[in-house]
Amino acid sequence: MPAAQATQCVAQPERARAIDLAAVGHLAALNGTATGRGYADMAFADADGAQTTIGDFAGKALLVNFWASWCVPCRAEMPALDALATELNSDDFMVLPVNLDIGEGGLEKAKAFLDEGGFQNLPLYADSSFAAFERLKNEAVAIGLPATLLLDADGCELAVLQGPAEWDTDEGRAVIAALTGGA
Repeated sequence: MPAAQATQCVAQPERARAIDLAAVGHLAALNGTATGRGYADMAFADADGAQTTIGDFAGKALLVNFWASWCVPCRAEMPALDALATELNSDDFMVLPVNLDIGEGGLEKAKAFLDEGGFQNLPLYADSSFAAFERLKNEAVAIGLPATLLLDADGCELAVLQGPAEWDTDEGRAVIAALTGGA
């Protein structure tokens, strides 16, 4: 089955610029985009295997982090993502991690890593088909892991980050404030 195509969103250059201005220090590599790519139809599964999409989180700005348990920079980034989620997850914002461990036992490896880390606010979502990440590669959005999308409440891309970041910092909180309009 071919990867879903990015749905169209309205370009939001002002929002991208606000995020770019906030993305300094630990978040300087974040790139405000907001060119009109949408991901409401991007599918993955929850911890019970039920299919869900980015669109199921409509109404919340999202920090979507693609990670794998074998990815050392991904593992290093998870405590900061959990701390950010603990502090800022709300009715308006969510850290949404999507695991990309593939093959037999991939989901179990991801669950074991999250359990071992004691992460309280990083739910297990997974795409063991790797289709979501293939879509990001085909769209020239991501080339490796970890990769992070900042999406508005409609699932529209506002910024992209290649590689890990220290999200649980003043810079990270400023970026999320810019994403949610609280800056």
